[in-house]
Amino acid sequence: MSLYNMKARKIGKTIDEIEEGDSLSLTESIEDNQILLYLGLTNDANPLYIQHDYAKETEYEQPLVPSIMVMGIITSAISKHLPGPGSHVVNFSINFIDPVFHYETLTFEFEVIKVDKMKDVVTISVEAVESTDNEEKRILDAVVMVKPPQVQIGDDLNE
Repeated sequence: MSLYNMKARKIGKTIDEIEEGDSLSLTESIEDNQILLYLGLTNDANPLYIQHDYAKETEYEQPLVPSIMVMGIITSAISKHLPGPGSHVVNFSINFIDPVFHYETLTFEFEVIKVDKMKDVVTISVEAVESTDNEEKRILDAVVMVKPPQVQIGDDLNE
């Protein structure tokens, strides 16, 4: 038996443990090192994401954070927290209201808006806002359908 199998594994909430209204708030700052990792992993050479001189000549006037990185923050929060480890995103719909720029701090609000036990899927609404100078600006709205973990794995794996 591998060391991985010997340890108790943490699994997120199952469909029976999730209720409409369950929520999560998460604040994330986006730094250059994260953007560089993304660009390196995907081989994405879009100058709008990293070249300040190029971005200055566009309507945005500064480099943007790749949209898929922002989506990754959302899916990561779902995988870590709500429903948590073992969950799987099956549908993702997102509306980017405003672009996300380097160094912005975003607050994501997650709320379970539907629990469908027949399909074993929960629907989570997500809103992200950027806070600057005592002002909040909505950046995105998303709806994510998630299949929660199917089983709870106890401490004793030989049961």
